[in-house]
Amino acid sequence: MEKDMEKVLEKANVLVEALPYIQKFNRKIIVVKYGGSAMSDEEMQKKVIEDVVLLKLVGFKPIIVHGGGKAISKWVEKSGKEAEFYKGLRITDEETMEIAEMVLNRVNKSLVAMAEQLGVRAIGISGKDGRLLNVDKRLVDGKDIGFVGDIKKVDTKILFDLLEKDFLPIVAPVGLDDDYNTYNINADDAACEIAKAVGAEKLAFLTDIEGLYRDLNDPSTLISRITTTQARGLIDGGFIGGGMLPKLGNCIQAVEDGVQRVHILDGRIPHCLLLEIFTKKGIGTVIISDNDPISRED
Repeated sequence: MEKDMEKVLEKANVLVEALPYIQKFNRKIIVVKYGGSAMSDEEMQKKVIEDVVLLKLVGFKPIIVHGGGKAISKWVEKSGKEAEFYKGLRITDEETMEIAEMVLNRVNKSLVAMAEQLGVRAIGISGKDGRLLNVDKRLVDGKDIGFVGDIKKVDTKILFDLLEKDFLPIVAPVGLDDDYNTYNINADDAACEIAKAVGAEKLAFLTDIEGLYRDLNDPSTLISRITTTQARGLIDGGFIGGGMLPKLGNCIQAVEDGVQRVHILDGRIPHCLLLEIFTKKGIGTVIISDNDPISRED
């Protein structure tokens, strides 16, 4: 009986700890970028959607922007082609673009179904809907890598309309150019541009690592909080490499362009969003502006 009471009190303490965060972020927009290995397992997908649904039910206004890179590569290979990349971006010819759009739509509607199953009204869209994401062809060091888009404008009307009607928007990173050609968009870029355009309070990246490290080979060097200036110092010092380099660049730019806080979290950890947002310690890395009070308590 005593142990049962301890468990009940522990649950109560968790709720009390979450209360100030719920009050602070009530009716605020949070953009969640979901991709990588965290999407490879259906049970992990359900945990992420459970987190987003809970955020919505306690007053947040979440928007999910998802990737689908691993699934796209799988289907490209099934078609007899080889997945090709240049500096981390998929080389996307017309056939690959068709496969990418098909896979992303499939992923999109799967996430919608999970949210609906939990009692939340969700709408799956791509950047083509309502001209949400208007792009130019993206060239990398002057190289044409096909139908890969560089976002030049975000038309937020469809997102604000959905949020106002109490829907959970789930966005696939596909856009249109001025001639209505379809382009694949890097999901990190899409999440950042959407977060900036809607004035998000938070942008959370669910990734394959715990967060930022001062030393990649030493888990004890996980950085809990970092300012944009300090983050640029890590890049300039050569501490950041690989796929994290453009991701961190996106995070810094998002904060400098008005997103209050950007979180890098390990999406493979069950309920990582709740642990980061509703607890004092958090579990990932939060990137903040130089003039932001560096405190998990605020």
